[in-house]
Amino acid sequence: MTTFDEDEPARPAWLVTLADLSLLLVGFFVFLQATQVDPGKLAAGIRAGFGASDAAPAPMPLDLATATGFAAGSALPGDTASALEWAHSAARDPRTRLRITGEVDGSAADVDSATGSGPILAADRARAVAALLIRARAIDPSRIVLSTGRGQRRAVLTLGFEGDRP
Repeated sequence: MTTFDEDEPARPAWLVTLADLSLLLVGFFVFLQATQVDPGKLAAGIRAGFGASDAAPAPMPLDLATATGFAAGSALPGDTASALEWAHSAARDPRTRLRITGEVDGSAADVDSATGSGPILAADRARAVAALLIRARAIDPSRIVLSTGRGQRRAVLTLGFEGDRP
């Protein structure tokens, strides 16, 4: 059976109040220091602490469209009407960036005829779609990023939100 010692002195109430006040003051000073830090520098410091690169993350994707109808080994798209219409409406917001990913299907026939390279053909497909969008004034060229991939004979247009980056 456990007995409690009734003679143990109680702690004074002011001691608990002093501890609460001390913690509030520490929290207040931490808050003051945190508001003086540049958010970009803070994010870079956190990335460096985890060993990540200083590269900015890719824009958050919002919407996508495809340009299809590429023949094997060709960079000329067959069906771009829907992608062009989509780009005219989707790229109105200047805070967005358009990534055009040219793709090849990975077969031996779906390569660039001059070099025999699939990635070069994929880049040509992305460039052809970008040129079409620029000629149609659907988007400013400075807001276009080209990339390559493997999947189907198409170009995938992804609209990403970049926010208020310079």
